Amino acid sequence: MKFVHIADMHFDSPFVNLSDKENLGDIRRLEQRKVFKKVIEYIKEHEIKNLFISGDLYEQKYIKKSTIEYINNLFKEIPETKIFISPGNHDPYVKNSYYNKFYWNENVKIFTSEIEKIELEDVDIYGYGFDNFYCKNSGIENIDIENKNKLNILIIHGSLDGGNIENSEYNPISRKLLKEKGFDYVALGHIHKLDYNQEENQRIVYPGSIVSLGFDELGEHGMIVGDLDKDKINLEFVPLDETEFKLQEIDVTEINFKEDLIEKINELEFKENYLIEIILTGKRNFEIDIYDLYKLISNDKIIKIKNKTKINYDLNRLSNENTLKGLFAKKMLEKLNEENLSDEDKEIIEKAIEIGIEALE
Repeated sequence: MKFVHIADMHFDSPFVNLSDKENLGDIRRLEQRKVFKKVIEYIKEHEIKNLFISGDLYEQKYIKKSTIEYINNLFKEIPETKIFISPGNHDPYVKNSYYNKFYWNENVKIFTSEIEKIELEDVDIYGYGFDNFYCKNSGIENIDIENKNKLNILIIHGSLDGGNIENSEYNPISRKLLKEKGFDYVALGHIHKLDYNQEENQRIVYPGSIVSLGFDELGEHGMIVGDLDKDKINLEFVPLDETEFKLQEIDVTEINFKEDLIEKINELEFKENYLIEIILTGKRNFEIDIYDLYKLISNDKIIKIKNKTKINYDLNRLSNENTLKGLFAKKMLEKLNEENLSDEDKEIIEKAIEIGIEALE
């Protein structure tokens, strides 16, 4: 059987942490629509009969009815395709959700928190949906595959082998358990990083977020197209998001004036589809005002600047000064030289030194 697997579209995301530039959130929301339409066009062109959406299709807190209508109208364009949606932690099946109160096209199946099996001619499809913004356990350990001669597919949103406290809040799932259950394909959502073909015959797959939500989601984003049978599986990643987020580091250690830094930034060249976050590193020789830089940078590909520089000082030299700054430097140097100092403590002390020296200038 052939299928398309997507997840984590996050329609109507506010993109509040993306950039300090105006209107970029509006642009990305329009690009979400454009990308989703590409999915539908691909399905039509290749006559794909199954579409798996593994959660976080939209943002429950921000979604507009007009966006839901836009999605559903696209679903109407592929009436021969069965669409299976597993609500996630950003779009749970709650009382006032559009999953619950909107009249979806007849080819759409939305799973709830009661694990359900949909029996088709050659495949059984199991699904589970969040009914809250958190989920400790979906109960998939209780699933017993009844007909192992058919293809058996699970569509679910959750954290695969999540060991930390945060992941335990979002339906932690054991890879070992999924393999023991014997699913022929597990269509996952929640983790925005693409995970497929990392091992031979991989059948437990994250397609990643279909549209990048920011600079913590670098690289290409798109969908998984699969061709599945009992003996083999063929998976292809199809990139769809035309915009790609990139990081660009600039070491300011050898830069002595603000004007030189601005000139260096403006001389950078990037591909047309890139959006750039500049990360300033090294030891700075002048005060850096990020918002001042935004006003003076002409390169419109640069939408975010992060200052990770440290003030350029010689702590050993300062500690020999017979001044308040010298006394401060001496005391802080003693702290830095303490035994068994953790990396976290060292970072805190270094930050305190920087703040203190700047205050004493």
